Order: sequence, then structure tokens, then C-alpha cells
Amino acid sequence: MSSTYDFPDQRPPAGSDDAGFLRTPPRSLEAEQATLGTLMSSTWAAGRYAAEALETGLVAEDYYLPAHATIHRAICHLRQTQQAVDPLTVAEELNRLGELGKVGGASYLHACVQAVPTTAHGAQYAEIVRAKAYRRRAIEAAQKILQYAYSEEGDEADVRSLVEQELTAIVAGMPGLSAAPPAVDDIYLDYVAELEEIQNGRQMGLPYGISDLDAVTSGMRPGNVTVIAAQSGVGKSTLALNAAVAAAKTGAKVMFSSLEMSAAELMHKIVAAEGSIAMHHLTRQDGLTPEGWKEVERLGRELFRTLPLRVYRPDSAALGDIESAARACVRTDGLDVLVVDYLQLVEVEQNRNISREQAVAAVSRGLKNLSVALDCHVIALSQLNDDGLMRESRAIKNDASVVIKVERPDMDEPESPRAGEVDLVIEKNRFGPRATVTAAALMHYSRISDMANT
Repeated sequence: MSSTYDFPDQRPPAGSDDAGFLRTPPRSLEAEQATLGTLMSSTWAAGRYAAEALETGLVAEDYYLPAHATIHRAICHLRQTQQAVDPLTVAEELNRLGELGKVGGASYLHACVQAVPTTAHGAQYAEIVRAKAYRRRAIEAAQKILQYAYSEEGDEADVRSLVEQELTAIVAGMPGLSAAPPAVDDIYLDYVAELEEIQNGRQMGLPYGISDLDAVTSGMRPGNVTVIAAQSGVGKSTLALNAAVAAAKTGAKVMFSSLEMSAAELMHKIVAAEGSIAMHHLTRQDGLTPEGWKEVERLGRELFRTLPLRVYRPDSAALGDIESAARACVRTDGLDVLVVDYLQLVEVEQNRNISREQAVAAVSRGLKNLSVALDCHVIALSQLNDDGLMRESRAIKNDASVVIKVERPDMDEPESPRAGEVDLVIEKNRFGPRATVTAAALMHYSRISDMANT
């Protein structure tokens, strides 16, 4: 695939440092030429082969030479505006942008086309370019980690956080932004398509499992936080676990991190809710009937074998441990929903100059940042004070997109005519109105469900 034509003199400086990293970063300039040549080819099959090359996920930032990245962007612009793509039209587009001379002129575009052994292998050339780019990003991540470790800045938690962030991005193949964010004009058509789906009945987020709650909030969306708040014993853990299972049933990847309950205790609650088996039958000797055992076995075959729900009880209550487990889920098979039970038990690095309120606020902000970084939805449980306010920090409500307070009329009045009901008070809702949803509190089954299902 070699060409006698000189490459534009725009290659980045070769990497080198005292740690002995490769001085010449992984690259294949010939593959870059052949890929661009395929994309600009005017043969009868060019459209098909060019599409196959782009379907590999190749982007301009994958090229080693800035000149090649510039050419790729021009080609993509022509394709997006449904214009013809060949060396002449690409040269005209680059000339319009004032970039033609910087990439080697029109003659270099023709040289790229001539460098293609066969356009039928365009996708393979593109994969070579992407593979080399991936290696360069891995080297950059390793250099960043090494330099930070040598600098002795921060503490152990800071080093671990940087390592996890860099490795998660590399494993997921998600380099940081290297171009300006899109303008609204670029995202309008995608927005209209999504709007049509919403108007036709598609829910935007994952379900909480209670239809009225899903309707008011539009479900759980990535990059957002739902706070479920209540006083002790009201049912916030039950609601959160029900929501985790409901989301997982749709195929969403869910991690439930409990600082209060063991994995066995959580399994008791799930089995009770999904099998309609009273909790006290599961937790006392000889409590299960033969029919109950059959139901437990059925759940194993039909639910637990395929349910994408992970249960995590950290050895300590550190926020860093929860973040590490969440990033491990992302690296393994993805993460859509993270549940943290509960927020006031989570610890952060704290010094003498930080109050308890500031420490809890740091946990709240950390979970919000994690939801954005991992593109997942976070459900954070929170204790309430006796006066109904978030315990220890007002920042919890500020960081949340949705705040749901769980209230049961029969907690203070056992003979209440509303015994067995639970009010889900949506105190904050960025995606809709504030409202109160009344559901059934089937606490002996560890379940909160729609009134119609009782």
C-alpha cells in the first residue's frame, strides 16, 4: 500500500520520556492513505466499500496525521450533506475551508486514491487505523498514570481514581472529547426522531416498576440521580430494590450496593417480592411449604439465571470502593443503573477542616459525577430527619434530578383507614410536575406495587 508521494509534514512529535516508552507511536500511514483513498474512490462499488469502512466506527481523531484527520472530516461533511465524494469535490471542500494547502494539495488526494490496492478491503484498512489509534491512547493513558504516580501529588485514593478512569475509558474505547461539542443544528434531527418516539408512547427512561411513577417522571435516565428518602423502616430500600429488579427485567445492567444488608438478605427480599412468599416464611426454620420451595426453584430457572443484577456489599463504606465496583461493571458488561443504600453511610476522605455536612455533600456530588461519567442512572437512598428534611446535607436534594419521599400513613396510625398504602411524594422532578403517587405497601412480600395489582 506504499506510495511514492511524500506524506504531509504534519505528523505529531514522536513520544519519548525517561520511562523508556516507545519513541515512535504505533501508526500505519499507508493504511491511513488507503482508507482515505477508499472513501474518495469513484469506482462503481465505492459507495458500498466506503460505507463499510465508516461502519467500523472510524472517526477523524483516529488518524495519526492531522492532515489525514482534516481530509476525513471533509469527506464526512460531503457525505452528510449528500454530495458527491471524490478527489475533486473533497479538494473543493478543503479549499473552501482554507485547508487544501495544509494537507498537501489536490495532488495528495489523488495520491491517496492511487495508494489503494483494492477498495474492497477498505474496512480492513480502517480497522488497522483504529487499532493503531487505540494503542496510542493506551500508551497516553499509561504515561498519564505513570507521571501522576511519580509526581506524588494527591493520595492513594486520587491515584486509584485516575487509574480506574483511564483504564475504563481505554477498555470501553471511549477517548475524551477532542473536538468541540455539537451545535444544536447538528442534534436537531436526532431530537425530532426521539420526540416522535416519545409521542408515540415510548418511555424515555428505565422503569421504576410503578406505572404512575414512571408516567410522571418518564423513568430513570442515564446521567441523572434519583433520591429515595424516608425515615427508617418506612420502605425506601424495598422501593429501590423493586426498581432495580424492574429495570433489570428489561435487560438493563444493574448494580445494587448495600451498606446495610448482606447479599442473602437482599435475596430474601427479591424472592419474597417476585415469588409472593411472605418474608417470615423465608427467614424462619421450616417456614417454606413444598409449594414455596417449588416457587424458589422456579425463580432460579426463570429469573435469576438471566437477570442482569449484581449485588455488592463493600468491605468498607468508602465512596471509592463503590466507584471501583461500578467501573468494574462497566468494563465487564456495562452498567445502566447503580443503587446506593444508603447515602449517609458512605464515607469520603475527610480531614479536620471538613464538617459532617460537607462530607455528605461530597458523597452526593460524587455520585452525581459518577452517573455522568459512566452514563448510568443512580438511585441514592437517604435518611430523613424527624422534621422531614434530608439528614445532614441539603446538597442531596440539589444534586438530584428526582426526589421521592416515601410516606406510610399507617406508620404512626396503625388503625388508619389507609393502612397498606404508601405515598410516593415526588418533591422534585426535572422532567415533569411534582405529584404524589399512591401505591400498595405489601411489606410482608417486601414489595411496593401499583394499587391495581393488589
